Order: sequence, then structure tokens, then C-alpha cells
Amino acid sequence: VQLVESGGGLAQAGDSLRLSCAASGLTFSINGMGWFRQAPGKQRILVAAINSGGSSTNYADSVKGRFTISRDNAKNTVYLQMNSLRPEGTAVYYCNTVPWGDYWGQGTQVTVSS
Repeated sequence: VQLVESGGGLAQAGDSLRLSCAASGLTFSINGMGWFRQAPGKQRILVAAINSGGSSTNYADSVKGRFTISRDNAKNTVYLQMNSLRPEGTAVYYCNTVPWGDYWGQGTQVTVSS
């Protein structure tokens, strides 16, 4: 299984970024997918999840109303639209299946300045 995240970068508070994750080596369309983030010195946490068909999503309270997860099963890709970014959102963002598997990608760094 290979997961390749992209789309991170430097942003200012209030800006938007869109992350992408291309998956291969698994039957993407039958897996729930999620976006996780790990801030410096903190544990990796799940911030958004989507079911296999894309009809159901869940969000951590800290991002609810600002982040939107979506997926394109034809492209084996999951997205995270992040609006109204906050400095506390600075972290490395990863995608994985939900429940997560032991095949983390390299992640994509998101740095939000105030």
C-alpha cells in the first residue's frame, strides 16, 4: 500500500489549503479513509473521516465547520479542503484508511502563521 500526500505549505491564519492523497495498492473504493495530523511533540490524531462511498463524514471538533473531506473513487484520491486555517493547525498531515493501517505515507507539512 502506498499513500502519497500533497498540497501542504505555508499559510497565514484565515487562508485555505487543499490537501490530496493518492492511494495505490489497495481496493480504495471499499475503504473508509481519513486525514490525520501530528503537531510537534503531540500524538497523531484523526481530524476527518469519510466512508467508502463518500456519503458520510465525521470531523474532530477542532476542525468542524472549517475542513471538508471528500474522495474520488475513480482516481483513488482523498482530499481535505481546509478553510479558515489557524496557527494551531500547524502539523504534518497524513491520510490513511479508517481504521488506520500500518502503511503511513510521508505526510505533507502545513504551517500556519498568525
